[in-house]
Amino acid sequence: MTGRLNGKVALITGAASGIGRATAELFVREGARVVAADIQDDKGARMVEELGPGLRYVRCDVMNEDDIRNAVEGTVRAFGRIDTLFNNAGAPGPNEAADGVTRQSFDEVMHMHVLAAMLGIKYAAPHMRANGGGSIISTASVAGLQNGFGPILYAVAKAAIVHMTKLAAAQLGPSYIRVNCICPGLIATPIFAKGLGVATQVADQTVTSALRAFSNSQPIPRTGLPADIAEAALFLASDGSRFVNGHALVVDGGITVGPTRETEAGGVYAPIIQAFMEDFQLAPPG
Repeated sequence: MTGRLNGKVALITGAASGIGRATAELFVREGARVVAADIQDDKGARMVEELGPGLRYVRCDVMNEDDIRNAVEGTVRAFGRIDTLFNNAGAPGPNEAADGVTRQSFDEVMHMHVLAAMLGIKYAAPHMRANGGGSIISTASVAGLQNGFGPILYAVAKAAIVHMTKLAAAQLGPSYIRVNCICPGLIATPIFAKGLGVATQVADQTVTSALRAFSNSQPIPRTGLPADIAEAALFLASDGSRFVNGHALVVDGGITVGPTRETEAGGVYAPIIQAFMEDFQLAPPG
């Protein structure tokens, strides 16, 4: 099946790499016109060259409200409407314990994940309402559903996104604006290396390590890929999910079902941390 997004316009934040990049590529293939928003201008320029006239790039730092508003309004100016907003931009945040959290870290993590998503909703919803409806999707995480999948600030922020999704879905549903989120499990993207303090340029090279290390971390014995999350986003953006609202879609290979024998002893992140230590000669965390 192709053309599932024919005639639709989507704005994707954090679109230049990982889940955002995979989603932008899939949306274009399925007929959508896409605005890719990110702060990685070089990667954004390459996306435009590779994906053609169906995609435009806009610089957008989701820590800046004006950038979010401009990205939404620029999407409408470029393509006349906005049907889908994918609040995807994010970062792992610091690995602080509950008794070591700083105010600065709290503010930054909550701003990037929760406030940015809420501002995206704020600016996109009026345009969607004028068009008779739309789909708003946010990237949450299995870390927002249960303990053991991320640092406390990241996990709390993702839990807030899950709950915000439900509240916004109830408020915007009467306008035929559906609000859902996706809860990825272990997906091979640079975010894990960044969480260990690896520089962005080097973190991009760690995906191969993640592919190897994550393969036995969940009941389905293969690593989760950005394309797996892109397919979930495609479903939520398409008319195939027109009666799905307020849902947190878990895409995790079953990792939240329970540990496999390989991860019982060291926790779900043991394999990936070990792989990074070996491949990039990193010092053990902490």
